[in-house]
Amino acid sequence: MSDEHQTWAPRDPSAASASPGDDEGAQGAQSKAPGRKGRTKRPRRTGWRRLFPTWRMVLGSVLVAGLLLVGGFFAGYQLIGIPAANAGADAQSNVYFYKDGTVLARDGEVNREKVKLSQVPSDVRRAVLAAEDRDFYNQPAVDVRAMFRAGWNTVTGKGKQGGSTITQQYVKNYYLGQERTVVRKAKEFFIAIKLNREQSKDQILEGYLNTSYFGRNAYGIQAAAQAYYGKNVEDLTTAEAAYLASLLNAPSAYDVVAHPDSKPAALSRWNYVLDGMVKESWLDSGERSTTEFPVPGEAKPSTGLSGQRGYLVQAVEQYLTGNGIIDEKTLATGGHRITTTLDKKKQDAFVAAVKNNVMKKRSGDREPDRYVRVGGASIVPETGEVVAMYGGIDYTQQYVNNATRRDYQVGSTFKPFVFASAVANDSTTQDGRRITPETYYDGTNKRTVQGPQGSTGYDPANEDDVDYGQITVRTATDKSVNTVYAQMAQDVGPEKVKETAIALGIPKTTPDLTASPSIALGPATASVLDLTEAYATLANHGRHGPYTLVDKVTKDGTEIELPDRKTEQAVSREAADTTTALLRSVVEGGTGSAAQAAGRPAVGKTGTAEEDKAAWFAGYTPDLATVVAVMGQDPDSGTQTPLYGALGLDRVNGGGVPAETWAAYTEAALRSSPAQEFDLRTAPGSDEPQEPGEDGTDTVTGPDTPDGSPSSTSPSPPSDTTTPSAPTAPASSAPPGNDNGTGTTGGATGDTDGGGTTGDTGDGGMGTGTEGGADGDNGDGDTGALGGSFIEGVRGARDPGE
Repeated sequence: MSDEHQTWAPRDPSAASASPGDDEGAQGAQSKAPGRKGRTKRPRRTGWRRLFPTWRMVLGSVLVAGLLLVGGFFAGYQLIGIPAANAGADAQSNVYFYKDGTVLARDGEVNREKVKLSQVPSDVRRAVLAAEDRDFYNQPAVDVRAMFRAGWNTVTGKGKQGGSTITQQYVKNYYLGQERTVVRKAKEFFIAIKLNREQSKDQILEGYLNTSYFGRNAYGIQAAAQAYYGKNVEDLTTAEAAYLASLLNAPSAYDVVAHPDSKPAALSRWNYVLDGMVKESWLDSGERSTTEFPVPGEAKPSTGLSGQRGYLVQAVEQYLTGNGIIDEKTLATGGHRITTTLDKKKQDAFVAAVKNNVMKKRSGDREPDRYVRVGGASIVPETGEVVAMYGGIDYTQQYVNNATRRDYQVGSTFKPFVFASAVANDSTTQDGRRITPETYYDGTNKRTVQGPQGSTGYDPANEDDVDYGQITVRTATDKSVNTVYAQMAQDVGPEKVKETAIALGIPKTTPDLTASPSIALGPATASVLDLTEAYATLANHGRHGPYTLVDKVTKDGTEIELPDRKTEQAVSREAADTTTALLRSVVEGGTGSAAQAAGRPAVGKTGTAEEDKAAWFAGYTPDLATVVAVMGQDPDSGTQTPLYGALGLDRVNGGGVPAETWAAYTEAALRSSPAQEFDLRTAPGSDEPQEPGEDGTDTVTGPDTPDGSPSSTSPSPPSDTTTPSAPTAPASSAPPGNDNGTGTTGGATGDTDGGGTTGDTGDGGMGTGTEGGADGDNGDGDTGALGGSFIEGVRGARDPGE
């Protein structure tokens, strides 16, 4: 049958009778014809499903990302080759300048000595591998999982962590640089892969050992062995090798000689290395258990850093690295021009003041004079600039910077922070009296500190065990009365006191900065520089900004950005200014009267560490805050030592040599500028006289109430004519006046002897009489009648001078 005679029946019978104009209807009918499966239209996604990608989108994104990664890898591998050694492989010197452009110091030539891997003992190599890359010989050049893990830990706030293998670190040290950029990290990745194909593992490890920085300006394991232990790498013990390997993680921070406070962290890292060696079967566990920490020797810096130069350079480097301005290893490569905030004239004045007031008083015939160390720092309150610093006798003789070390107690120089916290928090005593300079406290020696629930069990002693009785906060500050300030810290709240100290500038990581009543006595071991920053905040009316040591940094003509110095109100101006007003009398007639030699308005506070191991004077004028500390340290053992008998004195206290040095420096440093008066805005009512307590009695439990009930008696307050410079010791152990009518306790007689006033009188139950007061240094107290009987007065007490 031919095609032209063939006829086809339509699938839809209705289509045969459809007219030509009915095409649309025919098509619609056809789409609905039974027996044909038409393409169904996917319903649109609605509701919450629209927020999530489809599986097709996810799969497509993964495929595209995978293609980009593979393409990027091949492109990077082809385009990035192994470059020549970087300039950092031959590090340069950094140059440091005073603020006026005068050269301060050059940090010397780089200490580097290359050795063959065969010269490095296996224990030394294994210690480095245990510290940095235990799978070095068994893994590829790049550990991708470690890199992702380190990145994740950094992003999630677990601290910046390294994920680099030894190969990557060697590439960074020798071929690239220390800057932290994505481009540098990408180059490091590809160069490490190529280098691993062209060099053996032993060659890479040798290069790494010779280029790594170990601190003390030592590059390479041989230079490090000499810098820390004075021996060649072949002679290192396993313990010494483990310590040097620990330094790779934080070279300067783990130097336990330069930073004694870092020893716990260094020990932890050292133990990590040794334990790793045991885990990898590189060290016998028995030998590990008997291994002792090998304390390194003193550093032997370049003579170009002699005198104060080395201390200043060290402090500037710590400032740069500690504030993230320049990475420590990048700084070590050199080539930086660093302009500091240090003022050459003020720096010279500080050195001269220490020389004339301390060093010239030392004698070779006195053993304690060998222990004398001095630290000092000076800051402009308004700008936070450190303009002078005294680190020690000579950087080449004594490596530790006394201005930045954090291992000596600050003593009573901490007490102003307690008072500032009291004013800032509008604190009151246990019986509801607002704490001001005129608030009375019980200054009885070894009086137990009382809390809301009664006795705290803490009973600090006053200097020389002197009893002061009822005295004002102002007198307690002038005399540095421990019992008063311990109770005040409890009244304010130890945690609030701690928060105030941190806000003013004391680092929150300061050792022994503990929230307890004892915080008032200064067991915290803040550095001289830390304390200067806090006092500068008080001088700046309570506005705090971190100190700065650097004005400008450039490298290869490019200026490196410095962080903005942001200030904030640490405590209210009224709190800071009221504290300043309180400290004025310490200089005018209290323990810091030697500071008057500065010849201008000044305030300050003395302090003594436990067992007289350090003596401090911290003070300021409106335009300069300075702290001076005299410390005791055995030059042979390095242990802290009391200063009894040093400088020809029975005791070295803050009101003596430190205050005298402070005054000499301040006078010379400000000689060319006019004296400024303090512009104070004190808290309202801070100068208004107060009564000792409700109805003239001390409502707080005293030391003589073993049952814990509030004492109903208290010594009478000193009269208005009391001279601030004299202690107001109670006259006797006989009971003072009470509601039953026994006589009241006498004061101290004579301005030149005891410095107090004649005792009050009271009507006794059986008669009228007075109890004897205390006279001068050696004078006996008067005798008086108490209830018809005679009781001898208390012998006069010597002014503690602290």
